[in-house]
Amino acid sequence: MSDPFDGAERSLGQLVASATAEMSALVHDEIALAKAEIKQDVKRGAMGSVAGLVAVVVLLFSLPLLSFALAYGIQAWSHWHISVCFLLSFAANVLLATLLGLVAYAKFRKMKPPEKSIASAKQTAAVIQNVKPHPRAVDAAARDKAAVVARSSA
Repeated sequence: MSDPFDGAERSLGQLVASATAEMSALVHDEIALAKAEIKQDVKRGAMGSVAGLVAVVVLLFSLPLLSFALAYGIQAWSHWHISVCFLLSFAANVLLATLLGLVAYAKFRKMKPPEKSIASAKQTAAVIQNVKPHPRAVDAAARDKAAVVARSSA
């Protein structure tokens, strides 16, 4: 971009175009920063979701097969009543699903808001709110024209 203080006067259109281009670049940079921060949280969220889905799949699809196999195995090993063996089998499946659910919860807890993007956006908003136009130097000829216009309209 050109230096606004290069000594040459710029028209209002040029100033507006320059300000628009700079604001556009600033917005694009802030969007890129937000994308970079959110990308890592999306990966963590995806891993947590996968762990949660695995917990659900394990609980739903393995319960019948594992319950029967485990119950009959306990009964053959211990000679306990088959109903006690089925209760132990169910407890083992619930324990496994609980452990996988805790892994999913731990992954989701690590997710954080995009703090750098929020701080950058707040800083930009603060700067834009405090912007004041530069006072223009009014030469004598312009002052005389303004006085003539003011008298003629009165």
